[in-house]
Amino acid sequence: MKLTKTSWILLTVGVFVIVFASLGVVLYQRLDQQSHLEDELKLAQQKLNVVQLEPLSQQRAGLEEQLNEIITESEDAKAALSQTVTSTAVSDTLFDIAATYDVTITELSSTGLAAEELEGVTCSALSFTGRVEGDLSDIVNFVVRLNNDLITGVVRSVAINVPPTPNGENSTASLTLVVYSYQGD
Repeated sequence: MKLTKTSWILLTVGVFVIVFASLGVVLYQRLDQQSHLEDELKLAQQKLNVVQLEPLSQQRAGLEEQLNEIITESEDAKAALSQTVTSTAVSDTLFDIAATYDVTITELSSTGLAAEELEGVTCSALSFTGRVEGDLSDIVNFVVRLNNDLITGVVRSVAINVPPTPNGENSTASLTLVVYSYQGD
């Protein structure tokens, strides 16, 4: 079968229409995709504009300042705990404070140095048990002053015995005290 000139023209026009239609569909899809990507880019830029970098740098400076303060406090605590603690020195302090508050130490004993962990740091701990006698308010003031004056020590327990009748009999208290000393690096 032989094609006529008109058939060839119609066939060529048909092929061109199909090619142009296909190119139009591809172009439309590409433009749609480009529009979608532009919308996503605008949204990402808006989100980026919301994030403010200046407050983050200010927050970093504040955190660095806090870290420096904590390091300084830690070094001060190590220096305080590094002081050598002796039973005699602590006993002298106890008797001085007792004299200040008119409290009599009737018993005082120490178990000697022992290793003890304090907030994750191994320290030497010097434990004391004692018994004091005096007026109730003087005993309370004595115990409070112990906690304040012995900066590396702590009163672990106090048991106060108050006489049932005020017939001149003094109150008594049993106490346990621990004084720490840092022996690390």
